[in-house]
Order: sequence, then structure tokens, then C-alpha cells
Amino acid sequence: MPPRPLPRPRPARPPDLAALVALEQAVFDYDRLSPRQYRHHLRSDSAVIRVLAEHGALLGAGLLFLRRGARTARLYSLATAPAARGRGVGRRLLRALELAAQQRGCTRLRLEVRTDNAAAIALYESAGYRRFAVHRGYYDDGADAFRYEKRLGRAATRLTSLPPASSAR
Repeated sequence: MPPRPLPRPRPARPPDLAALVALEQAVFDYDRLSPRQYRHHLRSDSAVIRVLAEHGALLGAGLLFLRRGARTARLYSLATAPAARGRGVGRRLLRALELAAQQRGCTRLRLEVRTDNAAAIALYESAGYRRFAVHRGYYDDGADAFRYEKRLGRAATRLTSLPPASSAR
């Protein structure tokens, strides 16, 4: 049976707080966002949170930081619920966050990813991100991070740039 098509990502809302924190706990062992941090980001003009939900459950979430007047946005977090992996959730959220960055005037998106996170690295590289540096001891547990950047093109500004998700990741 083919996988169910994914819904479109949507902006996170205050009622999503508990689910965002639960997702954070389920996905990350270190550097977790607290409920207080999420509450702040949900209200902030300098943060964009997109979620992908199905039947009331969060399949994934992404957090993007923006600075006023800056042309570079920063992808801070991208999380896919363990039960939703392999459905294209991360790719769909990443595209939605790229679009949000462009709509706010950004021309580049940067991110850090653990050097041992092969699935995330594969996602970013297949989406056109270019590794440009290594940051030693970046994470709380001492793990290193790769730094990536993508130049955002004009085609991504169209809402049609979010094609139906495939099961490939």
C-alpha cells in the first residue's frame, strides 16, 4: 500500500506547545528546547516554527531564526517523530522553512548538524546544502557539527514549490 500523502506544514500555535516539547524529548538527547523557550519563540517575530500534523499528532517540527535586516536565516532545529520517519516529513518541513525565510527577504539559509547524524546530513545535501565548515565541540555533549549553507533561489518563493511528499528521504 502506498504511503499516505502528507499534509502541508503550518505555523505552530500556542496549543501546540505540549506536543512540541514532547517531540523535542522524543527526538533529541541533548540541546533540547524547553517549554519556556518554545513559548518565547511562538510569540517572537524573529522565529518561525512550522509543524506538520496529522490526525492531531505532530509528525515533525522545524524552527528557523531570523534577524531584522539580515539576508541569512538560521535553521535551528528540524525534528521528525520516530514513527513518521521515512515519509518525507523532514524534507517537507525544510522546504516550508526555506519558503518562510525567502518570504522574509532572506537569500541564504545556514544550519549546523551533528557530524554523526547521517540521515540529516543526507537530507540537507540532497536538498542542495553545501558544507562549508566544521565546528569542533559545538554541542553540549562535546560533539562536533558540520555547518551548511544554501542559497535560496527565486523558484522557492512560489507556494507550488511544496510538491506532494514522497516516501523517499
